[in-house]
Amino acid sequence: MLRPIKEIFHSEDYPDLLAGINQLDDAAIWKLDEQRGLVITTDFFTPIVDDPTDYGLIAAANSLSDIYAMGGTPFLALNIAAFPPQLPVEITSEILLGGAEKAKEAGVVIAGGHTIQDKEPKYGLVALGFVPLDRILTKSGMHPGDVLFLSKPIGSGVIASAIKAKKIKPEDAEETIEWMKRLNRGAAELAVKHGALSATDITGFSLLGHAWEMAEASGVGLRFHFDAIPLYSNTDRLADEWCFPGGTFDNAEFFKSHITFPKKMKEEAQMILFDAQTSGGLLFAIPPEKADECEKSAARKNIPLWRVGVVTESKRIEVI
Repeated sequence: MLRPIKEIFHSEDYPDLLAGINQLDDAAIWKLDEQRGLVITTDFFTPIVDDPTDYGLIAAANSLSDIYAMGGTPFLALNIAAFPPQLPVEITSEILLGGAEKAKEAGVVIAGGHTIQDKEPKYGLVALGFVPLDRILTKSGMHPGDVLFLSKPIGSGVIASAIKAKKIKPEDAEETIEWMKRLNRGAAELAVKHGALSATDITGFSLLGHAWEMAEASGVGLRFHFDAIPLYSNTDRLADEWCFPGGTFDNAEFFKSHITFPKKMKEEAQMILFDAQTSGGLLFAIPPEKADECEKSAARKNIPLWRVGVVTESKRIEVI
């Protein structure tokens, strides 16, 4: 039988560890003093696009996203990479340069790292950030009546699968690639400014999978309006062809029992909501009295944002 790590590390023995053992949060937080916490996370994955620079840009944006999801500001990172020995040095350089470019955009310095040999390329970052203790975002802070906002469309798993299967033209995939390269910095600033207590970034567990984690941690339910959820171009068409990555099927199998769908909703549409994302947007909950101002602020600052649902008392997730 597998033993959970928390049988070895007990949270009461580490009072300065504010997140990281018992909670299903996106990053660990260590209390530095009475004002600040240190946010620590890591993420890396295999290529999902053909261009090595884009791969580095996406991987770095994805790695930094967990810092933003906790309400923090990243400042330092280390590369973590695995490359086949036969991979041309020009390609590995472009991957690392892409990561460095995105890190610099975020105000982050990459101060080294570690690389090993492997059969398949893998790249990402170990990232550190600071967060004021009075603005930490967790998955457990939602309350009934809170309004749910999403900062990027979904469907990147569908598009990435289509790229690998040659089912989409490069120019038709460019929109999704540009979104995956986008930092979640602006969305995180909006969330904190308008009173959010709960947030997560949408990645491999899908929109509904990560939403369920938030609902479970907060002891609430969620109601999503399907027509309000933004999709990347071509997602509908490719979903009808069942062009999904393997992780999407795993998500559906694991989370579907927690979700209520409309009786007439196509299975392909349901699967989109289970689609395993890469470098997805933030999902966060804003108190209802501040939701309209959050939308107005996003529009003024040209930060993409969609109102996709509401927090309920039902203890379930429903899609209507």
